[in-house]
Amino acid sequence: MKAKKIAVLGMLCAIAMVMSYLEHFIPTPHPAIKIGLPNVIIVFILYRIGVKEAAAVSLVRVLLTSILFGSIGSSLPYSLAGAVLSLLIMVALKQCKVFATITVSIAGGIMHIVGQIIVSCIIMGTAEIAYLIPALAVTAIISGALVGIAGNLLIKKVKKI
Repeated sequence: MKAKKIAVLGMLCAIAMVMSYLEHFIPTPHPAIKIGLPNVIIVFILYRIGVKEAAAVSLVRVLLTSILFGSIGSSLPYSLAGAVLSLLIMVALKQCKVFATITVSIAGGIMHIVGQIIVSCIIMGTAEIAYLIPALAVTAIISGALVGIAGNLLIKKVKKI
């Protein structure tokens, strides 16, 4: 990988981390509900640079933000599961070349909460928490649409990296 590409990915990762930090100050109806601001950067990387790079930045961001802003033991499993499932569905839908960026982002938001619910079920030893998926899916659709719109604007505005 070229030095310039590594530098660009490092800057994008830093921006995503700052967005993750700033997200903590946005009031939501429940502490578990987040807008997913860092995913604007992941969507941008996925469409403008590539899948491997989006996966690398997503993983590094999740690890570093868990270390710096959360606690590895409690936040990392949830964030990692959400990020992995989110990225997998976004990559699959993007490669279909049928879905708009907003749709891809919404699907990513929904799968993020599914990943977090799966981890919750495993940690709590019960599947009863899965009843939250429909309610959380509504917020995932809204936030996924906002992230998709912002990501799409960024994709259109930044042509050359």
